[in-house]
Amino acid sequence: MTENPKTLAVALQYRAPHAPKVTAIGRGELARRMLDVGGASGVPISKNAELAVALSQVEIDEEIPEHLYRAVAEVLAYILQVSRKLK
Repeated sequence: MTENPKTLAVALQYRAPHAPKVTAIGRGELARRMLDVGGASGVPISKNAELAVALSQVEIDEEIPEHLYRAVAEVLAYILQVSRKLK
């Protein structure tokens, strides 16, 4: 199996009242491993390539920029919805 160099994963952390932070960025094999470990650990995963590219421009441990709030809010709403269904 050949690695897709375009594979990208971005991990976020959200603790109110602060804006979400980018906690990890992975490309290629690292991205695949992030997705595998996250999925196996029960971390909700949302696939949005455009948002991942935008978030990958943010420094690790930095809050997301204001212009990405709406897109990230939609992802967080999705995660909450999925989490409620699992309970």
